[in-house]
Amino acid sequence: MGKLPAPFLLFVFSTLFTLIIPSAGGLSFNFTSFSPGDPNITYEGNASSSGGGNIQLTTNQRDANLNSSSGRATYHIPMQLWDRASGNLTDFTTHFSFSINSEGRTAYGDGLAFFLGPEELPPLRFLGEGLGLLRNKQPLNTTDNQFVAVEFDIFQNDFDPPREHVGIDINSMKSVNNITWECDIRRGKTTEAWISYNSSTNNLSVSFTGYINNTNEKQFLSHIVSLRDILPERVTFGFSASTGDLYAIHTLRSWDFSSSLEIDANVSNDGNVTNPLDPPAASPPNNSTRRNQKKSRTGLAVGLGVGGGAIVVGAAMAGFVFMFMCRHEEDEEGDHVLEEYMDDEFERGTGPKKFSYQELARATNNFKDEEKLGEGGFGGVYKGFLKEIDSFVAVKRVSRGSKQGIKEYAAEVKIISRLRHRNLVQLIGWCHERKELLLVYEFMPHGSLDSHLFKETSLLPWEERYRIAQGLTSGLLYLHEEWEQCVVHRDIKSSNIMLDSEFNAKLGDFGLARLVDHGKGSQTTVERLMIVGLSCAHPDEHLRPSMRQSLHVLNFDAPLPILPSKMPVPSYFAPPISASSLSIMSYGSADSTGGMNDSSSYV
Repeated sequence: MGKLPAPFLLFVFSTLFTLIIPSAGGLSFNFTSFSPGDPNITYEGNASSSGGGNIQLTTNQRDANLNSSSGRATYHIPMQLWDRASGNLTDFTTHFSFSINSEGRTAYGDGLAFFLGPEELPPLRFLGEGLGLLRNKQPLNTTDNQFVAVEFDIFQNDFDPPREHVGIDINSMKSVNNITWECDIRRGKTTEAWISYNSSTNNLSVSFTGYINNTNEKQFLSHIVSLRDILPERVTFGFSASTGDLYAIHTLRSWDFSSSLEIDANVSNDGNVTNPLDPPAASPPNNSTRRNQKKSRTGLAVGLGVGGGAIVVGAAMAGFVFMFMCRHEEDEEGDHVLEEYMDDEFERGTGPKKFSYQELARATNNFKDEEKLGEGGFGGVYKGFLKEIDSFVAVKRVSRGSKQGIKEYAAEVKIISRLRHRNLVQLIGWCHERKELLLVYEFMPHGSLDSHLFKETSLLPWEERYRIAQGLTSGLLYLHEEWEQCVVHRDIKSSNIMLDSEFNAKLGDFGLARLVDHGKGSQTTVERLMIVGLSCAHPDEHLRPSMRQSLHVLNFDAPLPILPSKMPVPSYFAPPISASSLSIMSYGSADSTGGMNDSSSYV
């Protein structure tokens, strides 16, 4: 895309900016991992960022005392929960993954909580049952405490229900609603949790993963509460955990969050709407004012003329910018297509980031062939080194001018940016500049699985193959059952299964993936497979669909073909039996009656 001169753009936008009514938008971020020293997270107590990209909320060093530990990790700025002037209350939604690991012990404590509280939180003095949220030693004191929390409680106190449970707490550690949590604390299984609040219905809803007979199960909990009546306008929010006489390791692995409240900066505290361009309210006229009315009318005319002229000039400049951008519409074709698939939440997040083309060109030595790791159906993959993160990366370069490539690229960014699992290739960032579509992934030192299966230079032992199959199965289970929507990958093959430095399997290439609601995806996919299969098996070869037609249907790019109400039944005849075919195909020879002879041997 061509660029306008910087001084001209500065003049245009500074002129037009005066006409914009300021507002404060909602809050949104996305942490796929946590870096030490990240200023966006505030740590208290024993909470800290570990080298593995996680947050340890309680002590986890083996040479330290794990008992009586507590910690908080909160976002560095408060959230505007509601607005006194307008009376509006925010909607919000958050998703996070965590684990609580007792490392095999059958007795453990105490748990962690996602919470909203006042900007000034109480000190971390009261551990164990309070999960680091209480102002005093009275866990049921609703007068002194002020918080709303969703607790993942693993220790049964006197006021708790039996067993591990998830509860909604309001100013007290006795939950207003709770449900038994089917978890696996001894092995530290990772839990995914989703919490949302609907300001229209005042519904605080929670969903989370549990484990029943080694199978992931989604569990649900909700409660009606007006957060406006419980909490102040601005709240601190994040996670808190603690241990008492018993302990476990509390680890936060990822966290994304978004809220919706927008505050009109021109609504005064008394609720009246003001315009920043309006003059101050006039006082009652006096004699001096009347003597100057003629002069004021002249000034008004001059002001209107100058202001009108400024508006005309601003409109003319805006028109020029519009025409300039229209002339370069072809250069922006990729961005227009992408806008249908992407939203700006990635820009505001702290997860996958947007890179410039120059950064990626430098990282890959200007995309030299010597850096190419492989070539796929929609472009090449190059090895690069990003100084910013001090790490090698794999840069996927989508083929130029490919409309399918643009659609693929957008699908990958939209879907994989929101997925977090150890058996999925992590998306680090993306770029769409100069008609280039680029995706930046973590580098997989051992390449793709197909290079180890079909090349004589490497050989995978059966133990490694079994672990790779387990890893792929774990990733698929997450995609199909554990995430908030069912992700249908639709392109699983050995070349899309990557191997890290320890030969752990990671599934990549989500260009053909689709999101479907749970309970609908399997039925829809199976229906298409069955209908296409029946069509391909039609006895009349002239009525069978072509491979291209079948793929269009399976890719949801074409409607389902209509099967006839009755299908002709083909007749199949057994091939003639020969002694040679029996010796090869069976474990024994045929006797005179066509049966099997027990004394026969495998040939």
